[in-house]
Amino acid sequence: MRTKIPFVFAAFLAVGTVSAQSPKPIVVQAASATTATSTTSAPVAADVHSIPDAIKLLEQIKAANDEVLAKQKAALERLDELQDVADQLRIFAKRG
Repeated sequence: MRTKIPFVFAAFLAVGTVSAQSPKPIVVQAASATTATSTTSAPVAADVHSIPDAIKLLEQIKAANDEVLAKQKAALERLDELQDVADQLRIFAKRG
């Protein structure tokens, strides 16, 4: 046992001294002044037409999510019923 302690201590020291690999740095180029002005001067009319379309899309997504949630709720209720039946079977199995 005493011979293992120095070995384990040495292993911990070796692991502690090994430096971890650092991730490769990510370089992001700065935005130029021409790019910034071209995006801010976009016509507002395009945004006005895209807002109702975005709202319709979000409503469709919400409806699809509601359907999925309803299916999941039904599945959970069915699983709860199966769990209750399994519990009853375990109780009856212990009695017999």
